[in-house]
Amino acid sequence: MADDLDGLLDEVERRLWHRHGGEEGPAAARGRSAKVLLSAGSSEEDLDDIIDEICSDSSFAKTPPKLQSNSANLTPERNSGVVQAHGKRCCPVYLGGSLSPSGIGTNISKRTCDQLRCTACDFRVSLFNDYVWDQSCDYLFFRNNMPELSKLRAKMIKKKGARAYACQCSWRSIDELTDLQTEQQLRWVCGKHGE
Repeated sequence: MADDLDGLLDEVERRLWHRHGGEEGPAAARGRSAKVLLSAGSSEEDLDDIIDEICSDSSFAKTPPKLQSNSANLTPERNSGVVQAHGKRCCPVYLGGSLSPSGIGTNISKRTCDQLRCTACDFRVSLFNDYVWDQSCDYLFFRNNMPELSKLRAKMIKKKGARAYACQCSWRSIDELTDLQTEQQLRWVCGKHGE
């Protein structure tokens, strides 16, 4: 079994170093083999020392190799804003009126999330600036009319500075910046901010 493991470790080491442009692995270059590492007299402390030695070995690259992209027109310099924003979520998630700035919300930059998704109905939350929902709105109204704006307008009231939020199962009218955690009955989450 030790011979099989030795052979497997040598093969992995050769392939790894060959892939990174090296001729031989660091163990072969120093005359060390996996058999010595796994000898019967090795104790757990010896193995820890060997692992520490390997980790501190200067012949290993400290940074992973760069991944090559097939699309040559995408460069980090031109698209750095897109790369940074892609896939980020708000934490905490804020709701707010039309005067509140939208974007990725944090404790420092309190922005309203414009990428909300409902976990109850699995629907994207729509938002309408300068509108509030009429008091007569109910679950069936949103269930039957979302996301058709022409049908929703029947129960929207114009109000400067407010914002109306709705999915197929929940709705809110918000005037000022509000942390979503205070609205316990809403099951809305940030659905990730993309490009």
